[in-house]
Amino acid sequence: MDSQRRPFLTANWRNLVMLTYEIDPEVLQPYVPQGLLLDQWDGKCLISVIGLQFLNIRIRGIPIPLYGSYPEINLRFYVRREIRGQWRRGVVFIKQIVPHRLVALVARRVYHEQFVAMPMQHSVENSPEDGAPRQVSYQWRHLRAWSRMAVNNLTSLQRADPGSVEEFVAEHYWGYNSQPDGSTLEYLVDRPQWRIRNAANSTLECDVGRIYGDEFAESLSGAPISAIWAEGSTVALHQGMKLQ
Repeated sequence: MDSQRRPFLTANWRNLVMLTYEIDPEVLQPYVPQGLLLDQWDGKCLISVIGLQFLNIRIRGIPIPLYGSYPEINLRFYVRREIRGQWRRGVVFIKQIVPHRLVALVARRVYHEQFVAMPMQHSVENSPEDGAPRQVSYQWRHLRAWSRMAVNNLTSLQRADPGSVEEFVAEHYWGYNSQPDGSTLEYLVDRPQWRIRNAANSTLECDVGRIYGDEFAESLSGAPISAIWAEGSTVALHQGMKLQ
């Protein structure tokens, strides 16, 4: 895949809240697309709940009226693929939640991604002293009940330590999803490395079984092994290609 080609989609991803949990690899194995392996950090399989602001979306350079900016919540895990002796490290989404039904419908029909639409809210509280984020939260409503994820008591802005779980979670640059014919689509997410803030406190309040499936309830019910805020950046998603 040529990273210099004109991207299919560009956007700004900002104020990412990333809560990561250890999970039994047997739970994830049925969701692994063909041709991929589960990626691991320190011998552990991980799954992350991520909230972000998806801003200034353009499709092939064209702005999207009414639907160009919105919050998103996604549940994802980590995979890898060997090509010419090198590993490509990527992510697979279990479910992506957005506030617009049309966005979810197009993503399901055209890209075969697991999008659903739910009412959503988000908030960013900045410090009056230096403008740094103090608390960031995302909320989504399912069956009249509100779910919430949040981080607060954030550390200073920094690069993730090499080899750390924070680096593992934040620095995957490929996306994969299964197609109706059983093949696997691969696409490049072109962006710089993000700076992060570790969170001393984090919250995940949701009915995991109803929203994501009972198989994820045990893993997401405990404390995360990592809770961070990432500043985000401009991103460019390139046209997907089917793996041979």
